Amino acid sequence: MTWLMTQAAVLVTAFGLVGAGCVGLRLRRVRVSVAVLTDFLVAAGLVRLAGHPSWTSLATATAVLVVRLRVGSGLRAGPERRGPS
Repeated sequence: MTWLMTQAAVLVTAFGLVGAGCVGLRLRRVRVSVAVLTDFLVAAGLVRLAGHPSWTSLATATAVLVVRLRVGSGLRAGPERRGPS
């Protein structure tokens, strides 16, 4: 069962890369593309955690979730805009 879950996590990661690439090419929006990629990476981490529950898998899934939240909030904030001077 562990081998199957590991392969499923790799497959979900590959789908995430392809999906993020397609979204990026189609919409030309980095924010949406990164959101799609990190959502798939979170899903892959959770699949891997289900296949082989260990402290390392839990730490990896937690790290991916933290990165997802930080990147998402950073992209929502966007660059600082200056007014006319």
